[in-house]
Amino acid sequence: MQVENENKPVSRKKFVLWSAGALAVLTAARFFFRPGSKKEKTTTVKMLTQDGKLVEVEVSNLPTKRKKVTVDQIQNWVQKKTSSKI
Repeated sequence: MQVENENKPVSRKKFVLWSAGALAVLTAARFFFRPGSKKEKTTTVKMLTQDGKLVEVEVSNLPTKRKKVTVDQIQNWVQKKTSSKI
């Protein structure tokens, strides 16, 4: 009673094929089964537009150099809507 397949060496061709197949499956799984969608957490700042609307702007869109604004510039910057009602 001898078992013929007990110490049979694996051929190099089978080893390479199985390794390539496992690598392909792992690569495909990485692209198809991503854990959730990658949503980068962006920080936003609420700012007032010239016509008086409040909008949210991403911090990455703001310039890094900032300059001071005078009170007169702020008062003249917002355009007031004129109403035609009498």
